[in-house]
Amino acid sequence: MANGTDGTTGLLTRLSHTRAAVRATVVIERLWPLVLPVLIVLSLFLSLSWLGIFKLLPDWARVILIIALALAAFASLYPLRFFRKPSVAEIDRRIERVNLLDHAPLLTQTDTLSSASQDSFAQALWQEHQKRMAKRLGRLSGDMPRTRVPERDPWGVRAAAALLLVIAFAFSLGPQGGTPADAFRSHSSANSVAARIDAWVTPPAYTGRAPLFLTADTSAEIPVFNVPAGSELAVRVAGGSGEETLSWLAANDAEAMDITASKDVSAAQAAGTLARQFGTTLVADGMVTLQADGDDLRRWAFTVTPDRAPVIRLTDEPRRAVNGALELSYEIEDDYGATQAMAMFKQSEADPAARALYDAPEMPLTLPRRGDDKHSARTSRDLTEHAWAGSQVEMKLWAKDAAGQEAESETLTLNLPERSFANPLARALVEQRRILALDANRKPHVLALMDAITLRPEETIPELAHYLGIVAAMTRLRMATSDDELRDVADYLWTMALTIEDGALSAAERRLRQAQEALKQAIENGASDEELQQLMTELREAMRDFMRELAERALENPNLSQQMPGNAQQLSQSDLERMMDELENLARSGAQDQAMAMLQQLQEMMNNLQAGNQGQQGQGQQNEMHQQMNKLGEMMQRQQELMNETFRQQQQRQQGQMSPEELTEALRELQQQQGELQQQLQELGQALEGMGLQPGEGFGDAGEAMGRAEGSLGQGQGERAVGEQGQALEALRRGAQDMMQQMMEAMGEDGQGEQGGRQQNADRDPLGRPRATTGPDFGNSVRVPDEIDVQRAREILEEIRRRLGNALSPELERNYLERLLEMR
Repeated sequence: MANGTDGTTGLLTRLSHTRAAVRATVVIERLWPLVLPVLIVLSLFLSLSWLGIFKLLPDWARVILIIALALAAFASLYPLRFFRKPSVAEIDRRIERVNLLDHAPLLTQTDTLSSASQDSFAQALWQEHQKRMAKRLGRLSGDMPRTRVPERDPWGVRAAAALLLVIAFAFSLGPQGGTPADAFRSHSSANSVAARIDAWVTPPAYTGRAPLFLTADTSAEIPVFNVPAGSELAVRVAGGSGEETLSWLAANDAEAMDITASKDVSAAQAAGTLARQFGTTLVADGMVTLQADGDDLRRWAFTVTPDRAPVIRLTDEPRRAVNGALELSYEIEDDYGATQAMAMFKQSEADPAARALYDAPEMPLTLPRRGDDKHSARTSRDLTEHAWAGSQVEMKLWAKDAAGQEAESETLTLNLPERSFANPLARALVEQRRILALDANRKPHVLALMDAITLRPEETIPELAHYLGIVAAMTRLRMATSDDELRDVADYLWTMALTIEDGALSAAERRLRQAQEALKQAIENGASDEELQQLMTELREAMRDFMRELAERALENPNLSQQMPGNAQQLSQSDLERMMDELENLARSGAQDQAMAMLQQLQEMMNNLQAGNQGQQGQGQQNEMHQQMNKLGEMMQRQQELMNETFRQQQQRQQGQMSPEELTEALRELQQQQGELQQQLQELGQALEGMGLQPGEGFGDAGEAMGRAEGSLGQGQGERAVGEQGQALEALRRGAQDMMQQMMEAMGEDGQGEQGGRQQNADRDPLGRPRATTGPDFGNSVRVPDEIDVQRAREILEEIRRRLGNALSPELERNYLERLLEMR
């Protein structure tokens, strides 16, 4: 009995599982055709979202598409109302049909007898029937759902929807893919923020200021940007909606002014993104606003600093140099430095009816060095050859900056310096030349005076060649009818005067002046190394010719040789050559300001040498005290040379031009020289003590620094030795200044110069240094860059040129480096 009960229970359990499986099959079979339209609409929505269609459509089209999809989804839900759950009888019949069961065996297991047939025989018979039917239910199974979708969708729309969904999902993983949220996001708000905004301000090139990046991290906290007037503002928007606008609101304006886009950026468009670039010139204070669809994306406030006009003024009275050149000391103030300056002249109280043959002389002015707080400069120019020389003129200084603004100084009346002629005949010819040049209408007057000069030539013109030259000038003047012919006569009179006065020396002097002027122009224009070398060769040859002529005249005239400066021979052989070498090195290394200063000193030296030729007073003999001070000057020069040589040896080792053994041997030789120099310093101190002078602390510091430098050289430490040699040189200068003061007190000098009508700078040699009568130069009055400075300047210049030659350097960096070269 128990076994029968257990068998019935197992059968019912299996039957229950089969019914559940068949019920699910029937539900899927009935529900899938009704849900499929909803799924197709949903897959279409996802496909459109992942493909980025909603991002590309304008807002109105996007809304229409969303509404259409929503209506389609709502319509696809309507068939669901016809869904009907399967009943138990339907499930049993489905099982019996699938398993090919006859006589309803499933119904027999759950069916019961009616109450009318409750006798025992009927019960037994029913139970036996149930047992027989149960044996047929041992292996029941269900079947797969039969949705009949292919019959309803013969074109396979469902497959196309599924394929599109897979493709769209793969596309959504890329940079251009979209998301379902795009369907519910406004198009304008999605693109209101640009993918990238770059903004920068480029100051005018003449200011020398670097571009200012407004979108850099360091600029984010700056409330107001201070920029020079004329700066160019550029704003680049990439990846935005293409509707961005840039407006400018000046500080004193009520309405903003729109700035139109200057151009599209083709590179960004080629990459598939939108890009616009705006540009404008900042001329006043105000604010720039970048907007998109009424929203402010960025704002920048600017304070524009106007470019002030330059100011030029004389700082000292114009004076005549010893050779007749006009020397001007002045100041030029400007925000970023003036670019041009000159002295302008016009005749003072000129006769309106006068017909001048020559225009006013031109005198370009040297500009102050960049970074010079004093803004001072000095220019010396020989105008003695100009026809206006010796006449009264009105002079004013003029300056111009890079922005085109001009300035003038106060007008000053002066007599243009003229050359002094010792020969009366030469003076007379120059005077007539000036009269003719200032007023061609006075030609008869000049002819009459020249007739008077040649009235008794045997008494007034000892040289026959001079007489013939004057007669030729008179003939040419009588025949001259045009201004050009009159100018030729005036030039001829000047040449005759120079020949009578100086002979061939004037030609050598003129060649020297021309070489100096050509080199000056080349340095200012940034000439190449080849051109500078050629001009320096010409200057050296002209200098040798000039000095040779000067020496020949000194030999011919013993009195003239006594009037020459006592150190003229020394200058021509040592200081002069060294100065020429340093000038060439500075010019070729790009140190424009230092080279111009050196050239100016060279011109002053020539002026002083010519002044000695014209009778400047000589110098006295050096006494023993002066000789010791000169020895100190030579020691300082030797210490400078040792420091330069140490630096050069160290550089050659770093560049691989010598081995460590060669460097050690070279430094040992310098060590020996350094030790000898230290011994000479000790001997000099003893000699000064014997004269009653007390060496100061500078000598002691110099001796200690020399000892340390000697030790460093012996150990092969060149870089350390260079620093210690520099300390020794500086200590020598301090000690020399102290000894100089003691010597002047011992001699009873007050440092203000000598009597006898000496001029203001007569106590200095042509290089501007103290003469031998007042001691050597200790390096404070004239700043000549050391060789180490020149070497470093060359390295920097070569690095700048190397970076400019790199084609991969950014354009912004190249522009900056080019401005650096222009600032040399």
